[in-house]
Amino acid sequence: MTNQREIILQELQKKKQHLTADELYDIVKKAMPRISLATVYRNLEILSEAGVIGKLEISGRQKRFDYDPEEHDHIYCVVCHRVDNLDIERTDDDTKNMASVAGYTVTGYRLEIVGICDACQKKEVEKEKNS
Repeated sequence: MTNQREIILQELQKKKQHLTADELYDIVKKAMPRISLATVYRNLEILSEAGVIGKLEISGRQKRFDYDPEEHDHIYCVVCHRVDNLDIERTDDDTKNMASVAGYTVTGYRLEIVGICDACQKKEVEKEKNS
């Protein structure tokens, strides 16, 4: 684990958010002013491929990197593009019930729910009040 990779990982874990490489670059640059955006991208891909962090590609948007590599689900705000973990209980039966979907052997699944977050809902209510 290189020093750069360690700092990138620490900052991602410290924020406990699903950050884009650009967002993480802005944070890491404060600790390592000479680091390049390409270095951040490359190291995030390496950490993701190694299973140390997760990589999310939601709705064709910019990739986001997840501080928690364990299997879990997400909810995505269609307005501000925020991504949060979704705490839904999973059972072994979930995968068993999908024994063969369209000829596939199901080995796991990832649920991504879309909606509008609290903050965006409140902004919309304020906007309507002021109209």
